[in-house]
Amino acid sequence: MVTVALSGIFFEKGNCGVSIMRSGEAMEQGLRDCCRSIRIGKILIQSDEDTQKAKVYYAKFPPDISRRKVLLMYPILSTGNTVIEAVRVLTEHGLQPKHIILLSLFSTPHGAKSIIQEFPEITILTTEVHPVAPTHFGQRYFGTD
Repeated sequence: MVTVALSGIFFEKGNCGVSIMRSGEAMEQGLRDCCRSIRIGKILIQSDEDTQKAKVYYAKFPPDISRRKVLLMYPILSTGNTVIEAVRVLTEHGLQPKHIILLSLFSTPHGAKSIIQEFPEITILTTEVHPVAPTHFGQRYFGTD
């Protein structure tokens, strides 16, 4: 018989969630089900279809975000550009990348590698790493496809 000891992440007071709108909002209810009183910030980033350059249109965070650990919610990680821009905005608000945990359902190796190259201290949690990520998650989840 083999016994395995696992160490994981424990809930601590002061954590908060930040969803990258729109698809990241699909993960908010699950976070609230686990952590009822957790504060959630929002960030809206759109990528230019021609250049793939990410641009921030809106960001609203708890005022003390620099002292928190952040669960950054973005279900489909493809190129990594949107997440990199979101992390830049969070660091501009005083948050250290080592206090960011990216929660993703599906990730591409390229996207994960891009994020780690830019911010090596960030933690990425994903259910699957595959060369091709599903597309249009937000549209299907919200019924707007």
